[in-house]
Amino acid sequence: MPYDATKMADWEIAQAAEKNMPSPAAWRERLGLQEDEILPMGRVCKLNFLKIIDRLKNRPDGKFIEVTAITPTPLGEGKTTTSMGLLEGLGKLGKNVGGCIRQPSGGPTMNIKGTAAGGGNALLIPMTEFSLGLTGDLNDIQNAHNLAMVALTARMQHERNYSDEKLQKLSKMRRLDIDPTRVEFTWVMDFCAQALRNMIIGIGGSNDGYMMRSQFNIIPSSELMAILAIVRDLADLRERLGNITLAFDKYGKPVTTSDLEVAGAMCAWMRNTINPTLCCTAEYQPCMVHAGPFANIAVGQSSIIGDRVGLKLFDYHVTESGFGADIGFEKFWNVKCRYAGMVPSTSVLTATVRALKMHGNGPTVVPGVPLPVEYTRENLALLENGIPNMVHHIGIIRKAGINPVVCINSFATDTKDEIALIRKAAEAAGARCAVSEQWARGGEGSVELAEAVIEACNDKTDFHYLYPLEKKLRERVEIIAREVYGADGVSWTPEAAAKAKMLEADPKYADYATLMVKTHLSLTHDPALKGVPKGWVVPIRDVLIFSGAKFLCPLAGSISLMPGTGSNPGFRRVDVDVATGDVKGLF
Repeated sequence: MPYDATKMADWEIAQAAEKNMPSPAAWRERLGLQEDEILPMGRVCKLNFLKIIDRLKNRPDGKFIEVTAITPTPLGEGKTTTSMGLLEGLGKLGKNVGGCIRQPSGGPTMNIKGTAAGGGNALLIPMTEFSLGLTGDLNDIQNAHNLAMVALTARMQHERNYSDEKLQKLSKMRRLDIDPTRVEFTWVMDFCAQALRNMIIGIGGSNDGYMMRSQFNIIPSSELMAILAIVRDLADLRERLGNITLAFDKYGKPVTTSDLEVAGAMCAWMRNTINPTLCCTAEYQPCMVHAGPFANIAVGQSSIIGDRVGLKLFDYHVTESGFGADIGFEKFWNVKCRYAGMVPSTSVLTATVRALKMHGNGPTVVPGVPLPVEYTRENLALLENGIPNMVHHIGIIRKAGINPVVCINSFATDTKDEIALIRKAAEAAGARCAVSEQWARGGEGSVELAEAVIEACNDKTDFHYLYPLEKKLRERVEIIAREVYGADGVSWTPEAAAKAKMLEADPKYADYATLMVKTHLSLTHDPALKGVPKGWVVPIRDVLIFSGAKFLCPLAGSISLMPGTGSNPGFRRVDVDVATGDVKGLF
């Protein structure tokens, strides 16, 4: 029976469901795994993906289902809730189903959005472990990333303080002549710390480091997280870590982690991160957790490794892309699937009545403040004005040759006429549409969605990429801007244009993927512009170089790689029951 989500908080539902959660040994038997293919770690376990893939290499892949969303409100529209509900709904239909979602960041978990475990009865468990570090992947990435910055800044200090002869005598180092104005790397931490977006480091004497401008970004935006999302094995990880560009020297040549002889130690920190962690829904469908969130400032996909394992273990495998289809699905489509050689069976577009009303020029949605009454009372005019945003996202998915399924993530305040209006518009745009009461009823409330997804998986697809790799960087950005965002074109700052020209002229970057960095709160670069804006251009102010991941990342507008903490953050409500040790207040 589902729990009463109107009376129980998510963390309370999780604690109740976790009492019967399968043990690692039970999972091994249920999934048909060998003893050395499962690595117990407390209440959860990691999967030895190389052994699983090798043993099952000749097994046909299951159906590949991606979950994305319309442009969300700042509260999110329940994409992970939809993923968990879909797993539960397919489970109710007796299907062999599993999934892979992204590990949440401590930034939103302790801020205004909360954890990414889903909600109500469509929830991932164990919720506390999932929300607070799980098996340590984020910590390992943080340590490996910051070790590279330690190596870089220490080298800059020593080269300033010592002659060539002394450098050679002390540690057999050659001078790298790092340009302090062209340091590409930053520090990372896993909180939303706006105070660390811009800073001066190395203040003090000659033994206190090299004084220069620097900054912190949030861990999911790290190139190391991008690498984890796309690697195929440990050897691939080690090679990519060695190719990371940390800075440029005074002659314009890249300075890499291999130049600093730090890549091996970075790989040692990350050696355990390549195996996905196995968790499950509140109804005990298996779901892996691997790689990180934030498709606005990162790749924002669950890992290729996790999807490869899931496609061998399950007849239906559900994966997840961050935020709306304009950024999360676009990267899934043109980056992840291209790297992995995978072809999706269908895509699920999560939509809510409240988000579509917001896009219909509804009142501003402010996290931590009660929703205005327009969002909890029937208002068909407001809803109809916002539906073009959903239709636009359907069009994005259809451009990939996929037949999407719109999931109306149902709230208790939604009315029959509002649901009917969305359904009519979705079907007119060429998508199937299903209402899912997953939050309130779990798998029982997700059967309609599951049946629609099964039908869509049986459709013939014509999957193809938006652009060929032969296109130059600026041509790709122009295509994405016009075809995905609906812009009239792209404008480049002089600095960004010069950098793009340099990258286009160097054949080394020819096969690098294009990974856009853009706000998730609008189809445009401006989070205040809702709906489907017309008559605008995408402003590009810089291009980040991820030479380990082989990504070029154009930065649109003023988006920051370090989010900020709001005035009413979630950490104010998180605490520990000192009698039981249970964490309460997570949402």
